[in-house]
Amino acid sequence: MEAPPDNDVLWARALHFQHHDGSPALCGVSLGVRESEILAVSGPRGSGKTTLLRCLSGLAPVRRGEVWFNSVPVHTMGALTRERLRRDRFGWIDPVPSLVPELNAWENAALPLMLRGTSRRRAKRAALEWLERLDIGDGARKRPHQLVQAERQRVCIARALAPAPSVLFADEPTAPLHRADRAHALRTLTTAARSHGITVVLATHDPDTAALADRTVFLLDGRRVQTVHLPPVAETTEPEGRAACSLSV
Repeated sequence: MEAPPDNDVLWARALHFQHHDGSPALCGVSLGVRESEILAVSGPRGSGKTTLLRCLSGLAPVRRGEVWFNSVPVHTMGALTRERLRRDRFGWIDPVPSLVPELNAWENAALPLMLRGTSRRRAKRAALEWLERLDIGDGARKRPHQLVQAERQRVCIARALAPAPSVLFADEPTAPLHRADRAHALRTLTTAARSHGITVVLATHDPDTAALADRTVFLLDGRRVQTVHLPPVAETTEPEGRAACSLSV
């Protein structure tokens, strides 16, 4: 078992994963993510982006291949160890906001900090700071059912940023937001990551979102690919229906 490069905070080699019905989700994906890097994982829906993030974060156990975090093998960890790793070092943003209905907005945003043992006062201060940055400070005392979906998603983003995780996994984090809200949330997310040294792995099918990252890797049908655009060919020399591009794995 070969250890990853020292400058990679996350490293994966030859990841394979299958859905419960046996259909492949990842087929030999390898990549490295440098410390404090914002990496976009792009591709069409169903290309394996979410599955890759779940494997890298320890949410989904790797069936074949390796995942390393700071030179520690995640793929050999048991379920409880992976859970502690996610609680203490990782943050996660889903494409659909999911909040605890009994808690108000600031309590939801502060929850990961309090689960780590941070005092209620310090956790509240950090949560309120991020809610203000995301323009949802006025709703800090509202319950989730009193907020519209876009506001709930901003609370989820604040919840992920408040503990200052080592790595933030963001799966289509602005999917429920309107264009203006999306731009503001993404600016806040990327600015916070750079100022706090947070490594971000961002899954998106939106080119404008991917453009904010330092680097982009592309997935198609569970494989890393590069799209090679060939020059157009005269109709007289090509049969009808010939593809104008090819994919190299």
